[in-house]
Formats: sequence, structure tokens, C-alpha cells
Amino acid sequence: MNVRRRHISAIAVAATTALGLGTLSACSTDTAAANTDRFDVVAAFYPLQYLAEQIGGDHVHVTSLTQPGQEPHDLEISARQTAALQESDAVLYLKNLQPAVDDAVSQSELKTKIDAASLTTLEKHGNEVGGHAASHDTSENDEPAGLDPHIWLDPVRYAQVAEGVGKAFEKADPDNAADYRTNTAALVKKLDALDAEFKTGLADTRTKVFITTHAAFGYLAERYGLTEEAINGLDPESEPSAERVKDLEKMAKADGVTTVFYETLVSDKTAKTIAADANLKTDVLDPIEGITKKSRGTNYFSVQQANLKALRTALGSK
Repeated sequence: MNVRRRHISAIAVAATTALGLGTLSACSTDTAAANTDRFDVVAAFYPLQYLAEQIGGDHVHVTSLTQPGQEPHDLEISARQTAALQESDAVLYLKNLQPAVDDAVSQSELKTKIDAASLTTLEKHGNEVGGHAASHDTSENDEPAGLDPHIWLDPVRYAQVAEGVGKAFEKADPDNAADYRTNTAALVKKLDALDAEFKTGLADTRTKVFITTHAAFGYLAERYGLTEEAINGLDPESEPSAERVKDLEKMAKADGVTTVFYETLVSDKTAKTIAADANLKTDVLDPIEGITKKSRGTNYFSVQQANLKALRTALGSK
């Protein structure tokens, strides 16, 4: 591709100046994404970063706005990141997941803005997903249903996003279009295989109901005939009502639930409290919003394999 050396835009300069030099020094671990000799892509958080890296290969330079170990939902963007975004070739984000990212993208002069939410279908999910609707659950889904952004946890939807990202890369960087097509096809093939593993692995289990702290697994539950009962809603930092906690404890006993799942990037306190009160186990079910040393795997696929293993154990795979 032809390297495009651009002067820093007025917006980027203004953002940098407004937030001050102190902010820049505090964020010195950020990696500048602009003006390399490759196709520069800013990804909003890990699942999109992984797609960009796998599809782009050696042709892309990818930077994530969300650092490892950082919870992405309430991300605040630094001045350095804002400047790098303005000077990149493309941004890959998921609209309505990270308001600060949405704002920065809307103000950006970038030509290639790739919204992952537009590349598949999103559904409204509350804190019960999957059609269980048990008579002993009287809370009537006390978390209002909203558009669920966690599409990457469903391998089928994630593959649809991958195909859309690949096409966007081809259009924006036509010199390397053939490689982007090849890489996208290879990634989709791996996701198809992962989908088959989940189908087989979760087809015959003692129970179909699982409890999580964060309502991140609704698409996965629907895909494989399960029911997710979440302590909190789509916001991992929200607090459940006392009624919701009581209903979860009743439901766990009625449906033979053995495990309360928590995740690596938020506190496990609520999960462990409910598990102790209901005499249940706890385990990790990772929403793959970031990879850290605590993750049970080093990338999307290895963490999903660990998730499948944890679900099979908790649900009583036969």
C-alpha cells in the first residue's frame, strides 16, 4: 500500500492540548498507532483487536484503546489515544458498548470507520436469556432489556463480524485485498470448527441453566440451547436486587445448578456470596473482554476452549 504521512489534525491537537501534558505522561504505556508503514488500525477492545490482527496479518499495525486488564465498558480515552485515532487509517469499534469511543469516532475525520454492531444482528437481552422462564423465577427480569453487545461470545456472530471486517479492509487497502480474503476465510473456518465443538460439547448435559455475574453470555446460551441467569445485567458493575438474589437461589435448587460463574476483570465478591448462601461452587466463565495473566488462555480461541470446558463441568456433561 502507499504510505500516507499525514499532519496531525486540528481535532487531535485540540484534544491533546485540552487534556494536558500530564495526561500524556500518565498514559506513556499507550502505543501510538499513526503513520507507520503499514495499514494502521485502532481497535476499541480485545475481541476487535484480535480480529484485526488475524485478518490483517503482517499488513496491519493494530492498537487497542482498551489496555490488558482494563474493563472496557466504562473506558475513558486519553489524549494520546485520541490523537492516534485521528491519525490512523481505520477504526474498528462496537457502537453503544463504549460511549467514549463512540464520541471519539463520531468526531474523527477517518474515512474507514468499521462498526462491528452493523456487521451482524444484535438482540435485546435482560438478565435471563434462553427461554427458561421458569415458574419459580418471579423476578420478571428486573434488569430492563437492552441491546446486548456481547456478540463475539457467539462464534457464529463473531464469524459474521470477521467477514465484514475483512471486506472493509479489502476496500480500504486494496493492494493487500487478496491476503485479507485468505486470512478472513481461514479465521471463519476456525470459528466454524469452534461452533461445532460447542454444539457437540453442550448437546447432552444434565441441566441447561447456568448462573453468571455479568449478562455477557446470552448469545452463547441461545446458540447452544442453554439459559443464562445473570446476577447483574449487561453492566458488570450493577448491583442485583434482594429479590433477584432470592430467586436465583430458588432457581439453582430447582434446576440442579451447581456453579456460579464469575469473570476475571470484575470483583467476584457477589458471586462468592451467593454461592456460599446457596451451597454452590464458583468458577470462571470469561467474557473475553481482555486477556491478562489471570485468563485461562492466551487468545480468543484458547479462552473459549476453557469456557466450554467450564460449562461442560458445571452443566453435567454426559
